[in-house]
Amino acid sequence: MTIEKVGFDSDGFSLVGDLHLPEPGTERGAVVLTGPFSGVKDQVTGFYAERFARRGYVALAFDHRNWGDSEGIPRQHEDATAKVSDLRNAVSFLIGRPEVDPDKVAVAGVCLGGIYAVQLAAFDPRVKALALIASAYNNPKLIHDRFGAENFAALMDTFAQIAQRQSETGEIEYWPAINPEGMPAGNPGPEPAEYYGTERGARPSWQNRCTALSVLQELTLDVDSYIPLVTTPTLIVHGRGDQAIPVADAEAAYAALPGTKELLVLDTTNHIDLYDVETHVLPAIDRAVSFFDTHL
Repeated sequence: MTIEKVGFDSDGFSLVGDLHLPEPGTERGAVVLTGPFSGVKDQVTGFYAERFARRGYVALAFDHRNWGDSEGIPRQHEDATAKVSDLRNAVSFLIGRPEVDPDKVAVAGVCLGGIYAVQLAAFDPRVKALALIASAYNNPKLIHDRFGAENFAALMDTFAQIAQRQSETGEIEYWPAINPEGMPAGNPGPEPAEYYGTERGARPSWQNRCTALSVLQELTLDVDSYIPLVTTPTLIVHGRGDQAIPVADAEAAYAALPGTKELLVLDTTNHIDLYDVETHVLPAIDRAVSFFDTHL
């Protein structure tokens, strides 16, 4: 396996990626990866890309605009619409590679990236198979109910005030990407800090900050409107012990998918087990490879 540094254009932004190439002659297909909120290619998506390549898949892990080594400002800003566009352009780039059969391209989304993968697959027939691994399944009503109406309204008021200040001052406001003590943060609580705040996930291109309005983007994402439109064969892998995204969310998404589908529930103890713990990641990769082999 080799890794090639690559770049490609997305709506005028230069994006940077790592193309993980299997041994020549062993190629079985290709997969584009998109990952968690605030994540960069040297973290979860790169970890998965390396293991897909070992199994014969040309695998692209890249930094979305505004993050990591890619262009875009404000830095560390979650732009939900743009992330789907970046993913679409990543598929275009991958299909243009000589190692890739255009009819054998899959997309894999981990955590928040699962929402973007669903939104792409719903309307892009070039995606021939889809894997959602420890995926988020946000919709605004779900988030509203889990925060509670009063807390949710207070957060929306906070974001409105931030937007007003930014308009008046021209200065972008930032929150921590992780905060083990809780809010304000993109990923509050001790569990995200166990990954991003330790050697497990700390990387030079990752910074512990995100624009405050990134969190508004995160909390108002909707996947429910797209899932019924996904006819692409879809594999859902989720952790039984995931408290951040309960397995019931994955089961509800599975039930709503209209096409060919499979569900694998692994005996994890938390959400981030499926980021880098090989006891869980390798069974997820094994099932994804088997699923892709069948449907690509």
